[in-house]
Amino acid sequence: MISFENTEIAFKNKSNNDLKKAYWLFKIVANPKLVHFGKAATNIALKLRLPIDGFIKKTIFKQFCGGETIRECEKVTKSMAEFGVKTILDYSVEGKISEEDFDATVDEIISTIEAGKKDKNIPFAVFKVTGIARFGILEAANDGLDNLSIKEKKELESVINRIERICKKAFENDQPVFIDAEETWIQNTIDAISTQMMKKYNQKKAIVFNTAQMYRHDRLVYLEKEINLAKSGAYYYGIKLVRGAYMEKERERADKMNYLSPIQPDKASTDKDFDLALELIINNIDTVSLCAGTHNEQSSSYLSELMSDKNIENNDHHIYFAQLLGMSDHISYNLAYKNYNVAKYVPYGPIKEVLPYLLRRADENTSVAGQTSRELDLIEKEKNRRKK
Repeated sequence: MISFENTEIAFKNKSNNDLKKAYWLFKIVANPKLVHFGKAATNIALKLRLPIDGFIKKTIFKQFCGGETIRECEKVTKSMAEFGVKTILDYSVEGKISEEDFDATVDEIISTIEAGKKDKNIPFAVFKVTGIARFGILEAANDGLDNLSIKEKKELESVINRIERICKKAFENDQPVFIDAEETWIQNTIDAISTQMMKKYNQKKAIVFNTAQMYRHDRLVYLEKEINLAKSGAYYYGIKLVRGAYMEKERERADKMNYLSPIQPDKASTDKDFDLALELIINNIDTVSLCAGTHNEQSSSYLSELMSDKNIENNDHHIYFAQLLGMSDHISYNLAYKNYNVAKYVPYGPIKEVLPYLLRRADENTSVAGQTSRELDLIEKEKNRRKK
């Protein structure tokens, strides 16, 4: 059974100064009032056009982002690769709304695919459909195409063409690509397009991966259906498994619009379905390729046990573990030390345009029970070990 307690391995690529900075950053993030104040102050500073880029780049940006460009991320990629941890370049610019911006984002995602083709330490590309499509058109198509106007159908066709450009380039470069999950009221559209792309590009191996958020109570049944569909259609199924990222928003909308919340009743139910999904996937590993995107020690350990029980090699190419840059290094580096396939999501982009991602990251660290205190405990443990 794998242990995540070895902080020497976990923080081997961190200097004493790096640890000190991370410690104080997580200390701040652990305080909801400070996070709220910091967000408000940042937004005010941006409106007043105050020169805060340098401060942000040295603090929260340095902890959770690889750089402003793919080239700037090379240093982080190389540093992690020395310890067996690979990179998933994640262009994290949000809030674009024009067709020109969407096309430019597609070009940037294709650049990450091409970077991965040249560097074995970049095994996947990733994108959010809302980064290359108007949210409203995805929502309009969520319940099917029957109610779409001719204009909307044409817009949706443009969205599918953008996604096709990315998936085709991934196929041509033999570089798998993740399509991120988003809100339930646009997810049906994303799921349908993802399956369409898998049928076309996953004939020989999993190139296109969809994402399942297991805090949804319907995702286990959905996964079973999709795996069976892949088997009957004779294509490979790629899936990134996560717990989820839109819980509060989902519950608020369900309450406001008076429908059953899609979110599990409690964390225990989410954990249970996540682990059942791991079992389902491992039992169908001849058809499915998995990226387990989790910061949960128990689920990471459980997946390693399932692999062992099925005599699956630690570095089997069908299975990857993934965490976010700047978080859960004790999971990432201890897994890599044992020769498991591990990659970190490395967000990048211009500072001001990546700020929404960074502020959401701060919110999530504040709200996830035990996450920040665990990070602080591990950093403290490593600092004490180094002193001795």
